[in-house]
Amino acid sequence: MTRFAFVVPAGHPAIPGHFPGRPVVPGVVLLDEVARAARGALALGPLSAVSRVKFAAPVSPGQEVAVEIEPRAPGRIGFVCRVGAEVVAAGEMVFAP
Repeated sequence: MTRFAFVVPAGHPAIPGHFPGRPVVPGVVLLDEVARAARGALALGPLSAVSRVKFAAPVSPGQEVAVEIEPRAPGRIGFVCRVGAEVVAAGEMVFAP
């Protein structure tokens, strides 16, 4: 199992307008961070599919997101993202060879 953490700053270009008055980190930004870390840690090819994902709670800019990545079949990973003890996203990704 591979673990890492990241923080999306309030100045990230995807934050403005998403949503005014209560900014939320877009799910695609979370998925991009997971895919980037998985590719680097596990020497995977490009992301080809997000075969399953569930967003369970919003992530605010500045919150630390802890991620666990577990290799499954070749080119496939499972992941869980947490803020503190709360699961905020989980799913599975498939990478090209």
